Amino acid sequence: MADKTYLDWPFLEDHHRALAGDISTWAAANLPAIIDAPDAHRDTDTTCRKLVKALGAGGWLRYCVPAAYGGALENLDVRSLAIIRETLAYHSGLADFAFAMQGLGSGAISTYGNDEQKAAYLPAVASGDNIAAFALTEVDAGSDVSAMTTSMEKRGDTYILNGEKTYISNGGIADFYCVFARTGAGSKGVSALIVDANTPGLKISERIQVMAPHPLARIGFEDCKVPAKNLLSAEGAGFRAALGTLDIFRTTVGAASLGFARRALDEAVTRAKSRNMFGATLADLPLAQAALAEMALDIDASALLIYRSAWTKDIKKTRVTREAAMAKLYATDSAQTVIDKAVQMFGGLGVTVGSKVEELYRDNRALRIYEGASDVQKIVIARQILQQ
Repeated sequence: MADKTYLDWPFLEDHHRALAGDISTWAAANLPAIIDAPDAHRDTDTTCRKLVKALGAGGWLRYCVPAAYGGALENLDVRSLAIIRETLAYHSGLADFAFAMQGLGSGAISTYGNDEQKAAYLPAVASGDNIAAFALTEVDAGSDVSAMTTSMEKRGDTYILNGEKTYISNGGIADFYCVFARTGAGSKGVSALIVDANTPGLKISERIQVMAPHPLARIGFEDCKVPAKNLLSAEGAGFRAALGTLDIFRTTVGAASLGFARRALDEAVTRAKSRNMFGATLADLPLAQAALAEMALDIDASALLIYRSAWTKDIKKTRVTREAAMAKLYATDSAQTVIDKAVQMFGGLGVTVGSKVEELYRDNRALRIYEGASDVQKIVIARQILQQ
């Protein structure tokens, strides 16, 4: 039922159109058995492991790594990542999460790792045999990455890692973490390490519960000894690696919200056509028609920003700091508005736990915060404008 006219836009190529059809068919056939299981949303650790395995078996995780290491395409293709995330989110927020974290968690390795590191970690990400995580955020260093205090010090052929990270997606179930820590002052004093989950000194300090349940944790490092060969790029290159990775995946956060918004519109249309009110259906009322029109407008505007940003990254091979910030900001915020209108159309059912629109409302809220909160995106956009 979801509108697919955007597939005809010049931002996309024939292989993207084929991908959109293939992932949609696969998701409809394979996800319900996992996400509709009785304990699927109570035991999210198990559910996410199942989703990663299924996504690996389906070949979708191959889009998270380059072809040389088991990937589907020569390089990471943002349009493909966005299409997959949009489609998975339409069906399940948890399925989108499982896919996205494989890409984000290994993204710094794909773009900044050496051949040995890529060969050691990426094939297992593509197959779904290993789960990846991206460990950047700290209690006092979320939006301001340069404020991090977690430290790493080289001693011989190892780095000694100390500190703590929080709100780490896949925390507790990941097989390895891309950890960003301080080796010096300022943004040029941030470095990145690949840390295996079984490394002595790494501990899961707390499992964090949030309103859209998924594996999330606070992670501590106490004299954690990491082989020096696990350093990504070079000392001081971590800030660049973090921002470069976000430059790729931030656009796809907007795509996930777009999937949520499309599902909300479909749910609202179905409800409006079937709900009888005042001798007619809800769909016959001008107020409902206006709301549906506004929802469709927000969805198309979001899609244009998302696929413009993705196309620019893929084709022009340049930084898309401004475009990605716009895509994420508008798509995540407008999706919340779209979903809220859908909830309103459902009335009391819309706020009933277990209804799809209630689930969408919770699923989308975090996307307005992670990988750069909406307020931060405004700062990013403004700075880009002022630099012109």
